[in-house]
Amino acid sequence: MRILLTNDDGIEAEGLACLEAIARALSDDVWICAPAVEQSGKGRGITLTEPLRVNQMGDKRFAVTGTPTDCVVLAINDLMPERPDLVLSGVNRGHNIGEDVSYSGTVAGALQGMAMGVPSIALSQSLERFHDEVVAHWETAQAFAPGIIQRLIQSGWSDGVVMNLNFPCLPPELVKAVEVTTQGFRDLAEMHAVRRTDLRGRDYFWMGFRAGEQRPAEGTDLRAIAEGRISVTPLHIDLTHHQTAHDLKSLLGGAPPRLKA
Repeated sequence: MRILLTNDDGIEAEGLACLEAIARALSDDVWICAPAVEQSGKGRGITLTEPLRVNQMGDKRFAVTGTPTDCVVLAINDLMPERPDLVLSGVNRGHNIGEDVSYSGTVAGALQGMAMGVPSIALSQSLERFHDEVVAHWETAQAFAPGIIQRLIQSGWSDGVVMNLNFPCLPPELVKAVEVTTQGFRDLAEMHAVRRTDLRGRDYFWMGFRAGEQRPAEGTDLRAIAEGRISVTPLHIDLTHHQTAHDLKSLLGGAPPRLKA
């Protein structure tokens, strides 16, 4: 089995080293194509207005001056002699659950693999808080991901679906269960901007996360991670709200309406 690895934290990230260990527990044919620098929050962004440069860092290991999506496209179309059998993206430093999945570069790497016809999985390790001094429990993802991935591969899943794996902020011995979940939605949005002033007296804004009390619904990825379980969420790229589309057909079907005087 040929496995392609990518991430959004960059080629030197600890999470990528963790992912490589996970992949090598499953195969000895592992390729890495990751951003040269951190690309967190870039979502499914692709680089269209400047050239991409590739630096080969070693055997089957490439750094790209672009996004996770760029990396997967280049790896499959240009850098690998044959297509991969599996794309793994991560292991992200911090979970990707709830609304996170819409702007996550980690999930985007998996989505691009899926879009190119390769089964793909995103992996993230939850953190207590987003501070540089906080050390993630990489050993938790490394302990449980190979077995989960192996079982998923053996059973297979539908085309157009990516698996989103999130591991709780606990050491392996305290993780008691894995749960198949749905994408949750937070009671309070975590993203916010802090206004600051630079040394020349000019205001600027720094995006960040704001913690707040949440009451996530049962069966969601948010609830599983909050209660210390591994979350496995099947995601797909179809953003259509089918009930609304059905309801609108009677209102907007047929000839286009014109503004009434």
